Amino acid sequence: MDWKNLLKPIAKGLFGKQQPFKYEKPAQKIYSLEKMLKDLINIPPENWYKYAFSRDNINGRFNDLQRMEWAKKSILCGKEYANKIIDEFNTREPEKLAKYLNLDVKYPVLPDNTDRVLFADFAQPNHVQIFMDAIYRANRLLEREKVKKILGDVNIKNLILSHEIFHFLEDKYKSEIFTRTEKILLWSIGFIKNYSGIYALGEIAAMAFSQELNNLNYSPYVLDVFLIYDYSHEEASGLYEEILSLTA
Repeated sequence: MDWKNLLKPIAKGLFGKQQPFKYEKPAQKIYSLEKMLKDLINIPPENWYKYAFSRDNINGRFNDLQRMEWAKKSILCGKEYANKIIDEFNTREPEKLAKYLNLDVKYPVLPDNTDRVLFADFAQPNHVQIFMDAIYRANRLLEREKVKKILGDVNIKNLILSHEIFHFLEDKYKSEIFTRTEKILLWSIGFIKNYSGIYALGEIAAMAFSQELNNLNYSPYVLDVFLIYDYSHEEASGLYEEILSLTA
């Protein structure tokens, strides 16, 4: 399987729906995994907002002050709902929470549709898929002493499942949760107004939710680079450079 070509859409984001785009890039400098991880785990969660919004199709309609304020509120939203379900079910274990929430969780090795790369997927009303090929690869990388020291005692599958649990909760509480109730006016003609949700808010909140649920001391956005490293050092290095440029 030609993983290098399949990974090209990864720049559109890790956990969301991938979309095709033109990919033209000069020779990429390759960085060691350890260097990238050391730098990425030191990025404060609130500093990832430009990166998160860069994956939003209507990002050009926002100014930086809006992005910062929305990111702060989304982080608080993710943490709030993490603590809400921890209190409700008296556990932090994502697989138990998924069971209590009646989520249908499957763990196929690879997605059926192999013209794009996905590591997880949520489909309404309650279907979650975690694609295990990426988990297996990540776990092998975690066997490296230096990588383990940097990332700590982390369960990659739990982090990804937690992220998808939040997207389920977004649907469940869509009439009240910030990431769904916050909207932007796209256009209006007389009394006709067209409002849109903001994709990035749910992604930022899902990362904060996963971080809080798993007691992680860095943002799970680090996985965007970590999970693709074993597929392509070049793609991981390019994404790492982009993240540093957006989070500085």
